[in-house]
Amino acid sequence: MSGRLADTIEILERLVGFETISGRPTHDIVDYITNYLSAHGLTASLSYDAAGERANVFATIGPEIDGGVVLNGHTDVVPVEGQVWHTDPFRLTRKDGRLYGRGAVDMKGFLACVLGMVPMFKAADLKRPVHIAFSYDEETGGYGMPVLLNDMAGKAFRPAIVIVGEPTDLKIVAGHKGGYEMRTEIVGLEAHSCNPLNGVNAISYAVKLISHIEEKGRAFAAIPFPGSSYEPPYATFNIGTIEGGSARNATAGACAFDWELRPMPGEDGAAMIADIERFAMDELLPAMRQSHPGADIKVITEAPVPPLDDSNAAAAIEFVCELTGQNSHGVVSFGTDAGYFSDAGYSTVVFGPGSIERAHKPGEYIEECELAAGNSFLKKLADRLSR
Repeated sequence: MSGRLADTIEILERLVGFETISGRPTHDIVDYITNYLSAHGLTASLSYDAAGERANVFATIGPEIDGGVVLNGHTDVVPVEGQVWHTDPFRLTRKDGRLYGRGAVDMKGFLACVLGMVPMFKAADLKRPVHIAFSYDEETGGYGMPVLLNDMAGKAFRPAIVIVGEPTDLKIVAGHKGGYEMRTEIVGLEAHSCNPLNGVNAISYAVKLISHIEEKGRAFAAIPFPGSSYEPPYATFNIGTIEGGSARNATAGACAFDWELRPMPGEDGAAMIADIERFAMDELLPAMRQSHPGADIKVITEAPVPPLDDSNAAAAIEFVCELTGQNSHGVVSFGTDAGYFSDAGYSTVVFGPGSIERAHKPGEYIEECELAAGNSFLKKLADRLSR
């Protein structure tokens, strides 16, 4: 094993050890990253959420001039509750060339590659800079990205290309669907179940609205985009969580459910949401208020995650193709922070080690050879920026 790969695995072990579930404070992992960068003579700028509990990290290696490449990844991971792991998810476990742990592939493996290559970036004679940009709360809607982009806009230089290192098996991805992260809250009226008509069952009305959302999903599935590279080639809905009620012998006075919409690039996701909200307000709420004037339905957009449209990706595609010898690019249905960068005018692609098929699952892992391939790509990147 090369010394560079060994260093990368050591860093990954540290990163996996931080339980950076989305929405939790990031002080520990950010302190580790900033101290690591400081030990290599780099000063990071931090940009925080409103509460000061979660932070993005941005640092520049090389000349502070226009151009260069941003290497982006997120520090948060999805929860492990309810999953059956055969190893400690927050302790990196090595077995038969695989490295198991929550976030190993999505996407602390890429973060480890970037950090592990910092000494090499420092030693290179960079003519254009390498920018490190690690964001928080990508998994729940990219909440850190507006804050990060605002921080980047305040710099005296502007990067030219962004590579978002989500796991793509080191294949170039230049487009993905958007995502609307939604929450619906329903207020009904509790009553004894001996006469449910005295109440307004919030769960019952949640079921009616969920059925309407799923009907919309079936309608989109019936008219797929012909010739589309997306799988599936249509907008999708998903109901993720539901909660409500207090007892089996009482009508539910409240119910809430979390859901999402993933529209195709070019589709008006806001209009789709508005159509569902109209159904809730025009068809469901009047019936609820006949029994209880205080009944209510709130359809809340918690995060509108933009799609990645390949119309702004040409420079990034050409750059990565030059380094890898690839001559094609594709699309994926999962979302990333790339859409935020692209919408801000940065030429952006998604390109990183490992497979998304292992993400979010128990037993998540990345292979040692995939980390080595990620390091190899970053070495080529440094050589290119040194010319």
